[in-house]
Amino acid sequence: MKNEWMSRLRLMLVLLLMVLVSVPAAARKKPRPRKVQPVVTVSLNENDAKRFNYFFLEAVRQQHLGNYAGAFDLFRHCLEINPSSPETYFSLSAYYSEMRNDSAMLAVMKKAAELSPLNYTYLERLGQAYLRIQDYAKATEVYEQLAANSPRRSDVLSMLVQLYQHDQNYGKLIETLDRLEMIEGSSEDITLSKMQVYALQGEKKKEYNELRSLARQHPNDFNYRVMMGNWLLQNGKEKDALAEYNAVLKKEPDNIMAQMSLLDYYKSQKQDSLAKAQMENLLMAKNTELESKILLMRQFITDNEESGGDSIEVLALFDKILQQPQPNSSMAELRAAYMSLKKMPEDSINAALEKVLDIEPDNAGARLQLLQSAWKKQNFDRVVSLSKPGVEYHPDNIWFYYFLGMAYSQKDEKDEALNTFRKGVGQVNAESNKDIVSDFYSIMGDLLHEKGLLNEAYAAYDSCLQWKPDNIGCLNNYAYFLSVEGKDLSKAEQMSYRTVKAEPNNSTFLDTYAWILFRQERFEEARIYIDQALANDSTVSDVIIEHAGDIYMMIGEKEKALDYWRKALEKGDGENAVLQEKIKFKKYIEDHTTQ
Repeated sequence: MKNEWMSRLRLMLVLLLMVLVSVPAAARKKPRPRKVQPVVTVSLNENDAKRFNYFFLEAVRQQHLGNYAGAFDLFRHCLEINPSSPETYFSLSAYYSEMRNDSAMLAVMKKAAELSPLNYTYLERLGQAYLRIQDYAKATEVYEQLAANSPRRSDVLSMLVQLYQHDQNYGKLIETLDRLEMIEGSSEDITLSKMQVYALQGEKKKEYNELRSLARQHPNDFNYRVMMGNWLLQNGKEKDALAEYNAVLKKEPDNIMAQMSLLDYYKSQKQDSLAKAQMENLLMAKNTELESKILLMRQFITDNEESGGDSIEVLALFDKILQQPQPNSSMAELRAAYMSLKKMPEDSINAALEKVLDIEPDNAGARLQLLQSAWKKQNFDRVVSLSKPGVEYHPDNIWFYYFLGMAYSQKDEKDEALNTFRKGVGQVNAESNKDIVSDFYSIMGDLLHEKGLLNEAYAAYDSCLQWKPDNIGCLNNYAYFLSVEGKDLSKAEQMSYRTVKAEPNNSTFLDTYAWILFRQERFEEARIYIDQALANDSTVSDVIIEHAGDIYMMIGEKEKALDYWRKALEKGDGENAVLQEKIKFKKYIEDHTTQ
């Protein structure tokens, strides 16, 4: 029976094919001769060599077949035949790694690297093993050996940069960056890395010289001169910094990087009026990237708030910017967000959101905010006009179907509402919001019931409860409609009872439960719940009062029943023929028109 760790090896990729035979990787160039510690190896006779080759190849074959336990045992047997086989130690390292046996994995990797010290694959895996156990000193030794064997491998030098940075060995770090620069040539990243090291060492002159050297190597890239100016500004040499910025702007007046740095200069010198003018210039400049404009505008808002919060000034600048063509609605969205933050009138915020839609009609966020505002105002025509394009732009966003369907329902356009909800549920998937999907089906059930499509209505209710079993509104309506039909009363009672447990003071739910008990001829129990319904709401409907009369009549309290019926007739439209007959004949009469 295989060990527990062996079952995990089924998930391993066969990574060892490339190392069937250990062939040392020749170094392209050696900076200096290296002494390699001699390793005692075992010389195999012809018979043992054949046996070793057979078992090694069989181990690889078993590995291919997924028999990792067998392959592991065969690799270990290979070591018994030839303990000087680096490829076997390397092959075993993957197994020990999967077994989380770091000490064994490290031991076999060290052995493989010792036996084949020029094989970069073995050395690299050994370096990774030391990194895994956080032995950074040993890892550094291994990567230095790798760098000596393959001096033009920039990835190895980059790892050494990280290791020396971790150890804060700044001398070696600069030396390694120099070696990297010899391979890749000077670059902004390497220069900035050197500058960071010199800054940590307090070598300001060397830090500046690195940057100046980069600028001289790229005389046509004025951004490097701007970087020099930024360094000078940060190090207290404001006049020299300003000279650099002006020199760049003289040759490239539209250089945004120089203009941004000039803004920082004005701020550092407390030249507020110049800083403000410079910021507005940048915000209005056509070649300033929108992302930079957004950052600048946020900074302008922050500065404005710190100096008292003059929203008129901020909005005036927003309006000025938005008079220009916009690549997208980000700036308009920022204005709407600012107005919301300042708690401006809702109509003003809505106008800002309308601007967002003018620029970007498919902006779902702005459209949904406007929909919520229109819904709050019960402006259902507006809800429809906003929702229709939302459905077209975002056919997979069920919120637009929800608002559109609800608006149609409120406008008593039942067929349009039902069609909208049907389209909406067609977009439902496993990631959809369960609450909203449940409401879709619940409302569909109500609409279908109004149209007399009872089976379809009940199917919709069942779908609703599959998405959300505790949808209280659906449970109540479903239960009540079943009770009116006198159908599945046991199921109706269970559903209705859940609503009463959830909201024990809800008169509508109490009435439904009382009526189901009435339909089951459990009149005394029904009286308890109908009394609670009447007691919990002073404005109960005429239907609930009529139900109270029905229940009291069936328990023999005729006068009380008649009193409730008269109150129900008075509270209603006075044209309830069945209720009039109940009062006239002083007995309960079933209303078949509701079934």
